[in-house]
Amino acid sequence: MWRMRVVHTTGYAYRSPVTASYNEARLTPRSDSRQNVILNRVETVPATRSYRYVDYWGTAVTAFDLHAPHTELEVTASSVVETDQEQSPEAKVTWEDLASAAVVDRFDEYLTPTGYTPASKRIERVGRRIGKDYAPEEAVIEAARWVQGELQYVAGTTGVHSSGLDALREGKGVCQDFAHLSLILLRGMGIPSRYVSGYLHPKPKAKLGDTIEGESHAWVQVWTGGWWNYDPTNDNGINEQYISVGVGRDYSDVTPLKGIYSGAGSTDLDVLVEITRLA
Repeated sequence: MWRMRVVHTTGYAYRSPVTASYNEARLTPRSDSRQNVILNRVETVPATRSYRYVDYWGTAVTAFDLHAPHTELEVTASSVVETDQEQSPEAKVTWEDLASAAVVDRFDEYLTPTGYTPASKRIERVGRRIGKDYAPEEAVIEAARWVQGELQYVAGTTGVHSSGLDALREGKGVCQDFAHLSLILLRGMGIPSRYVSGYLHPKPKAKLGDTIEGESHAWVQVWTGGWWNYDPTNDNGINEQYISVGVGRDYSDVTPLKGIYSGAGSTDLDVLVEITRLA
């Protein structure tokens, strides 16, 4: 078991004073069978009043608004989380089970194409080929390896509005693209799949107390009798180094910070993530 502290700071600088802004932050890690949130707070400068709720997909949201003129806004989420190795689900299903009306109806939202994960005949053909040779659980790993073969990880190559097919055409992308392309393939195979946002400590032998500059990470969750996680960017299951925050159909459901504001001019955005292993 690991204990980690994550400090995620997002700063906006506006070209001219903003008179009002309304915002939602999805920066609170989840408590579940694999991880336990000991502490979480979301603070803003200038100070705001906020309230929390859990959205339709099960992600904790901190909502806040600001009605005094401001030229800068800084949002800092601080969390302490205990994480563990994920246990594989005991229940397993066949392709026939996945194709049943009960499963298709229950997981319809995690099988339907989205703007980030559009349907693709070519990718469906790849899925059928994988499905002939592998049971659903093994097919998930083969799907991730196909994505690995199609995409080269190159930081900064795609934007937050790029779909999985955009990345496939480019042949390169970041973790968001690896996740989206995997979702297109998995959903085309009939495997209920969702997008997960969170953090990854990059050092398996991290020293206690050392703070490193990290970044947000994304991977997928799949249902093959029970939900379990797989990271297509690194082609592995998840362990103590992973902190999950939000789940949804794609990136748009788990955007760390989004909102609207009243005022002229565009914004400069600065993001810093610091991760410290505490135990």
